[in-house]
Amino acid sequence: MSSHVVIPVLISFAVSLVLGPVVIPFLRKLKMGQTEREDGVQSHLKKAGTPTMGGIIILAGIIVTSLFYVKDYPKIIPVLFLTVAFGLIGFLDDYLKVVMKRSDGLYPMQKMALQIIVTAVFAYYIVRVADIPLTLLVPFSGGYYWDIGPLAIPVLFIAVIGTVNGTNFTDGLDGLASSVTVLVATFFTVVAIGTKSGIEPITCAVVGALLGFLLFNVYPASVFMGDTGSLALGGFVAGTAYMMQMPLFIIIVGFIYLVEVASVMLQVAYFKKTGGKRLFKMAPIHHHFELCGWSETRVVAVFSIVTAILCLIALMGV
Repeated sequence: MSSHVVIPVLISFAVSLVLGPVVIPFLRKLKMGQTEREDGVQSHLKKAGTPTMGGIIILAGIIVTSLFYVKDYPKIIPVLFLTVAFGLIGFLDDYLKVVMKRSDGLYPMQKMALQIIVTAVFAYYIVRVADIPLTLLVPFSGGYYWDIGPLAIPVLFIAVIGTVNGTNFTDGLDGLASSVTVLVATFFTVVAIGTKSGIEPITCAVVGALLGFLLFNVYPASVFMGDTGSLALGGFVAGTAYMMQMPLFIIIVGFIYLVEVASVMLQVAYFKKTGGKRLFKMAPIHHHFELCGWSETRVVAVFSIVTAILCLIALMGV
């Protein structure tokens, strides 16, 4: 294993590790407490007051590490852009919620408009500047790239924004989004190294940053990543997949994100259709399992194991 794989993991891990004890008390001082839904899972009410916005720890690890490598690895720029830009949208959302006490944070239209702008910049960059083809590697096809022609750009928007929001919904239990995403980032790292894609420093940086963050984020969490972290991680997953022409693989390795976002959409649609009946006890789906009697740690373990197995299956399909 060459140093450009191990060292970025260690740098970003060290940054997370060092920043945790500094940033968490600072967030607590700012009263960046997580507000829990009163009608939600009752065991979550004790989390009210846990500082959120810990995603800045993850972002710091990723940014610091990427700066060391960006000169020699220009391909990490679009991934870094998408990660940081979505992280900033999340930061703005968290900041409005927590500091300005605006319970909704950004309004849905504002959030969507910002996400569309960021995705458009990314799309322009990879097509015009980085010259990455928008053909999609088909899993298990033995290296067949699917050219979807004029649909490529609309599909990119759906894939990026869908992944980002799926990751956001996954962040609802201690260590859930971090554990699932560290596995997805590891999968992309293995493929990036194998294909010499030139983005491995940033995939390694995400692995390291998340491992460091998990020390503070596993149950019982002393900090939550907030939208700052979850939107950034979604941006990372989508950006990495597109740089390697592998967005179709998000459906496999990011299956948990997909299920989380689908469970919310199904719940809302069903609720409206039936005039107030619920399909799940609560959405996103991780809360449904909790209300079925699973402990929080069990849900996280099961979702992580499912992701690990799917990452192995996806590796066979590369």
